[in-house]
Amino acid sequence: MMGENDWLAEGFEEQRSHLRAVAFRMLGSLSEADDAVQDAWLRVSRANTSVVENLGGWLTTIVARVCLNMLRARRVRREESLEVHLPDPVISPMGELGPEGEALLADSVGLALLVVLDALAPAERLAFVLHDMFELPFEEIAPMVGRSPTAARQLASRARRRVRGADIPDPDLTRQRAVVDAFFLAARVGDFDALVALLHPEVVLRVDFGPSRPAASMMVRGAAAVARQARLGANPAALLHPVLINGAAGVVITLGGQPHGVMAFTVVNDKVVELDIIADPERIRRVAKAVLSGT
Repeated sequence: MMGENDWLAEGFEEQRSHLRAVAFRMLGSLSEADDAVQDAWLRVSRANTSVVENLGGWLTTIVARVCLNMLRARRVRREESLEVHLPDPVISPMGELGPEGEALLADSVGLALLVVLDALAPAERLAFVLHDMFELPFEEIAPMVGRSPTAARQLASRARRRVRGADIPDPDLTRQRAVVDAFFLAARVGDFDALVALLHPEVVLRVDFGPSRPAASMMVRGAAAVARQARLGANPAALLHPVLINGAAGVVITLGGQPHGVMAFTVVNDKVVELDIIADPERIRRVAKAVLSGT
């Protein structure tokens, strides 16, 4: 006969991929999502489960509360440091995303959307993620943020207006890849005009060098300004590894066999509208290990 602890552990494992997907949308970080799920398990294993009727909903609520606390602590740190920070991308080799990638990106959570979610207040993000992405009713969301169901609905509505501004990549991956390839060709031959022609006039470039070089991180707007920064993949000694980044075309760059950069392109109507670069070698090793292990 299965004991209560065995039942709980089995139920938690059945829900783990769902809980990780919730945490990833809440936090935009794969490692923090794993930490949140582990923290939730420690809380769950000590809780009284005799009154739990809906295990999946109860576990989702616990993970969401853990994530909300993490978001609030993170927001204080970032307000103090004013750093440019990019969410963790989900990187997979060209081809299929694989089961883990599909679970994380089931509703097309592109990197551009994660960047928008990162700019939301923690309570707004929780209300939007849990209601719009996971269909939790506002009556269940309200106690988590200490608001009435009506106020929780308003939080989600404000978030929704911001999210509508997120760029959605062209669905044709072949066309995306053609734009990315043309970008690197122009960068390597130094064709400034060709680079500008591939960029949307209001293109946004974000570069995250990580905690070791925060002063080097930057945000740049405008086609000409971004084209002048297109140096990371221009080095002919750099190897470009085509990958899927949150389901869209991108590259992992190595130099001398070492991780050098991750470049995520958001391509809309054959123009690059957002270019997000992670240039922190340690972080690249972590998020791109599925690709780097084969190099």
